[in-house]
Amino acid sequence: MGKVSDRLAVSLCGIPLKNPVIAASGTFAYGVEFRDIFDLNELGGFVVKGLSKEPMEGNPPPRLWETAAGMMNSVGLQNIGVRAFVRDKLPELRGLSAAVFANVFGYETADYVEVVRALEDAEGLAAYELNVSCPNTKHGGLFFSSHPALLAEVVSAVKAIAHRPVIVKLSPNVARIEPLAQAAEQAGADAISLVNTFVALAIDPRTRKPRIGAGFGGLSGPAIKPIAVRLVYEAVKSVRIPVIGLGGIRSGEDAAEFLIAGASAVEVGTASFWDPAAAPRIARELDRFLREQGIAHVGDLIGTLQWPT
Repeated sequence: MGKVSDRLAVSLCGIPLKNPVIAASGTFAYGVEFRDIFDLNELGGFVVKGLSKEPMEGNPPPRLWETAAGMMNSVGLQNIGVRAFVRDKLPELRGLSAAVFANVFGYETADYVEVVRALEDAEGLAAYELNVSCPNTKHGGLFFSSHPALLAEVVSAVKAIAHRPVIVKLSPNVARIEPLAQAAEQAGADAISLVNTFVALAIDPRTRKPRIGAGFGGLSGPAIKPIAVRLVYEAVKSVRIPVIGLGGIRSGEDAAEFLIAGASAVEVGTASFWDPAAAPRIARELDRFLREQGIAHVGDLIGTLQWPT
């Protein structure tokens, strides 16, 4: 496997990354599962699957359904719980040059705080990514991701105890992304990442039942990329903190689109289901694209969208 050049090196929230390609949460397990497929140090970083305060079994099967231009999933945030992660998984990740990000979720603000508190004394993590696409049970099921005040509450609470950068992963299932991006920034977020999946429904016309065991699922993959790029562009224009773009990236040129829209880095998700080595391949393709375009450094590509006159 060819290595990428120094032209891809970036800094994200003060974290040095050898390239701006990060494997996304929910698609890369705990990272260790991929170490026999490729050298994890080829990545800029990776985000482990979402961690909760207690283990979760997840949703009933089937959990995945391949669509015409993407994939639906409803895994249900299955995970081993934060304490088991710190004890059993994190020691195997220490020593990597790739940055390790911990994805955190909960159903009320206290859940997020408890998970982050459990991670604070653990070595080997670069930052936290808060998945705010969960319903807040304390507030009657309102979603953190669609309510600026609730979003600000959870971000502020985590920032009060966190000594690592806090990234907030936003949902696209909102009328406008700008108020949520601004609420996260004003509450102290160090960066935002978007987009998470789109709520979707697929039906088996013969059985007249949903294709997914839980009914609704989250749509990801190439079908959502143009919408994701638009939302990233709108978020970039509304905040001063870095934005990490994701949604349907499967090639180096796809990654370049998000960077041109203003993203400081990208995450690769669904592509890893089809090609487990997609993330390092995309980094190499991005490196080749820059070389072919005569661009000296990836930073020279960020935010260079030119609107028609």
